[in-house]
Amino acid sequence: MSLTISIRWHFAYLQEKYTLDAVRSRLSKIKAHSFAVLDAQPRHTEGGVFVAFEFIARDEEAALRTIDAELEREAETRGGLPVWRVGSRFRIVKGKPWMEDLRRYPSNFLRVSFDGPDIGEEQLYELMRLYGHIHDIREPFPAPAGSLRWASVVFDRTAAAAVARNAIHGLEVWAPGAAVPTTLRISYGQQLDGHKIREWIFKHPRIAFPIVIFVVTGIAYTIFDSIRSIMVQAKIEKWFDVREYRLYQWIRAKSAELRIFPPRPETASSAEEVWKERKQAEAALQTYLTEWPSTIAFVHGPQGSGKSHLLDNALKDSRRKTLVIDCRPLQNATSDTQLMTVLASQTGFRPFFSSLGFIHHLIDLASVGVIGQKANVSSTLPEQVREMLAVVRRSLKHVKSSHQRYAIRLMRQRARQEESEKIHAVRSERIQRGTWHDGRLDCVAGNGVMAELGLGDERMGDDDDIVLASVKQEEGCEAVDTRRKQKSKAEIAAVDGLPIVVLRNFDARGSNRGEVYDVLAEWAADLVENQLAHVIVISDNRENTKRLTKALPSKPLNTIPLHDADAASALAFVKRKLEDADIDLEYTREQVASVERLGGRATDLENLIHKVRNGATVEDAVEDIIYREVNEVRKKAFGDDAEDAKNLPWGREQAWALFKLLSKNSEIPYHEVLLEFPFKGDEAPLRSMEHAELISIGTHNGRPSTIRPGKPVFRAVFERLVNDSIFQATQDIAFNEKVIAAAESTVKACEQELLSLKDIGGGWGGNAASSTRSRYLLSKMHASAMKIEALEGRNSELKKVLAKGG
Repeated sequence: MSLTISIRWHFAYLQEKYTLDAVRSRLSKIKAHSFAVLDAQPRHTEGGVFVAFEFIARDEEAALRTIDAELEREAETRGGLPVWRVGSRFRIVKGKPWMEDLRRYPSNFLRVSFDGPDIGEEQLYELMRLYGHIHDIREPFPAPAGSLRWASVVFDRTAAAAVARNAIHGLEVWAPGAAVPTTLRISYGQQLDGHKIREWIFKHPRIAFPIVIFVVTGIAYTIFDSIRSIMVQAKIEKWFDVREYRLYQWIRAKSAELRIFPPRPETASSAEEVWKERKQAEAALQTYLTEWPSTIAFVHGPQGSGKSHLLDNALKDSRRKTLVIDCRPLQNATSDTQLMTVLASQTGFRPFFSSLGFIHHLIDLASVGVIGQKANVSSTLPEQVREMLAVVRRSLKHVKSSHQRYAIRLMRQRARQEESEKIHAVRSERIQRGTWHDGRLDCVAGNGVMAELGLGDERMGDDDDIVLASVKQEEGCEAVDTRRKQKSKAEIAAVDGLPIVVLRNFDARGSNRGEVYDVLAEWAADLVENQLAHVIVISDNRENTKRLTKALPSKPLNTIPLHDADAASALAFVKRKLEDADIDLEYTREQVASVERLGGRATDLENLIHKVRNGATVEDAVEDIIYREVNEVRKKAFGDDAEDAKNLPWGREQAWALFKLLSKNSEIPYHEVLLEFPFKGDEAPLRSMEHAELISIGTHNGRPSTIRPGKPVFRAVFERLVNDSIFQATQDIAFNEKVIAAAESTVKACEQELLSLKDIGGGWGGNAASSTRSRYLLSKMHASAMKIEALEGRNSELKKVLAKGG
């Protein structure tokens, strides 16, 4: 194995036949001393050709000089030799070349060994200088016994050293005062050994392995991260989306005019009635997008409340570049590799090597065996997500800069155009009033008395100076206003140049990807803190603000809640949808009441419309929806059995207490419920039920205020559950038993404290403080005892209901 790769040899091999033929053609022109070519042997490693020739002459030295001169003239006549390097020429070989095929490659460092007496610097210089400029000549080094002494000659160019080595090797030279000649043995010094790098790596793995990893990682980071940043920017700006091209838009517009393609259905107007309650939320989102980002906009609402529609309306008329990351596919990913692949696809992170994590793991395992410890090439999932989002951040910064420059440039062009139009309007007005004078007319009219002809019939008097002065004053005020307006427009243009990042389905419930959501929250907070983008987070639950608040602790979130439509809007929505389906209903009082029971959740209304289209009546469709919801809520809130209920994050009695209250009221006070039994100040069960969408917690000034059903239809569902006599009896018995247990513990605690007070002051009435405390405890015991008695009586009645079977 050799680490030396030379592509020049392959090019030379392809040109070998042509080069040899060209050399023979040039040498055939030499006629001096009956010159004739015998053979030509190429030297692949050194890039030359040895030519054997014969000639007839009495004086060999003179004949060689003549032949050399002829060769030089022939080369000049033919424009040089047929080689790549400019300046190449024929050289007469003076020594006896060694025709070896070893893997020895040319170097500018020649090692000249002396087989005989040493040759001095001056004599070596005279021999070598003919072939190129010499950088240095070093004296012979002391050599071990039995080995030849040698000197080193360093040329400036490797080609000159190669020519000198092949021309002088084996030459016999007489040193001054020597009895025998010295034969020069020339070889290349400091030659590249193809195995040195490999051997050094294997001999020093603790040093070489980290260096190799560092170099490879650095090269990959330099090359691929730049490409990835460009690809992410292309994803955000839709460089490869044909629909963004003007040609496509023009063709689409013309096709619509000619009715080649069917027009797109209008869906916005159909939901206009439902969305009239959400105009305030849409206005709040629009306001957020027109200001510099200082916090994150958190849009939350239950499923089917129109969050996506709200966002689409807010971005519909904007040309802002948007990056959308849907967290639901990330949450559903079955492996880290799949999660990273999905995130790379959503952000345009290309190229992405999905198997790179496995390769990094193998490198870590190999490094343990080689150097005894991990190379730490592999990284955890949060680190990988953080690195990918860092590339996306750089791309967003580039998008921001480019679009802000474009917006400011466009604003300046419009300002110049407005200024030009204003000047033209002023000039037109002065021309109409006859107070405008073009100085170029003076040149046409001439000088002196004739110059007066340049004024023509234009009326100019003393009033013109006053008019001009007032115009200048007005222009000065207008200039100040213009600068102020331009500054304001520049700020608006800068804000409009910011990209928008949307995090959809930001909800980590029941997922083991909490660390990924934390990284996304930190990344979103970094974007708004550095004002790189507007960030909009869409979630089904208000509780998901905790991660964002933790990442952005110094600033409150811009919370935009979405609620369900009211009864009138829900009925209008159903009417419009059914009219579009050519279904005419009378909308009797019973039908309207059924729609009102269903509520304003868009998904439930769509389900109702679907059932009515399939032939069901409004009453039957609503009843079927409520029936299905009753079964689902019963299973979700109370579990299939007692064993299943143990795994719920809330108690059955807690869910039952809320359902009874919400079956009678559309909303109940949050803190009143929190302080009473069975919650007693514990907010965790309420938050868990909100996560499960059984209830919805409303806020006021950022604090919990009210509790409502999780869906409007749940009001009817809770009523159905409470009115189920068997289910009500079982749940009331369980609830009463919890209350009885709490009351009994209260009685026992009071008894223990009364026994302690008995020994204070020689009896219960011996001390005023202990007497007051005793009376309080006795009254508390009495109340608890009465409660126990009443609840036990109630349980007896409920058990009779169960015995009758409803």
